[in-house]
Amino acid sequence: MSDHEPTVFVVDDDEPVRDAIAMLLDTVDLPCETFASAQDFLDTYDASRTGCLVLDIRMPGMSGLELHEHLLELQAPVPIVFITGHGDIPMAVEAMKRGALDFIRKPFRDQELLDRIQEALSVDEAQRAEYAGLEQVRAKVASLTPREKEVFLRVADGQANKVVAIDLGISERTVEIHRSQVMQKTGARTLADLVRMKITLERAGD
Repeated sequence: MSDHEPTVFVVDDDEPVRDAIAMLLDTVDLPCETFASAQDFLDTYDASRTGCLVLDIRMPGMSGLELHEHLLELQAPVPIVFITGHGDIPMAVEAMKRGALDFIRKPFRDQELLDRIQEALSVDEAQRAEYAGLEQVRAKVASLTPREKEVFLRVADGQANKVVAIDLGISERTVEIHRSQVMQKTGARTLADLVRMKITLERAGD
């Protein structure tokens, strides 16, 4: 099995539940790995692997909520679908506020669980694509000299070359040269491309 193949990680201390979910996923050809405890999952978890996590809220030892908190601390990207009992719903709602994707009540219908899992896998794919795009932008901007980065930030803010020149105390011609270098190094074809790059970095908190 390829590590790049989306995998559904199921963490539940109830063996019959784990086996039932694994058999269900097998019927739709979704790779699945099951774990009897949160610690077992953490011991083998690799953030580079794509997929999602189906996680029971109440477990002995480390609970599902505690595992969720730990993954948040690790800034792990895996989308989580919680499995909850009736009394766990307030906790599941709180977990969603902290980033969990969804929750599903026991006993659940097979199709309901499959729908949540498919949604989680789609979210994982989108998040990883967004992260890859962010890393590309970061690498491009990192290739700029300090002066080129200053020009990039001002131009992407909509400042005209003349205004940038005055702000930086350089000639307008020098700004044009730096701007050309910025376009070349970042692969930007238009001003709009530079604006999008700056917005991407701002959203990431860079």
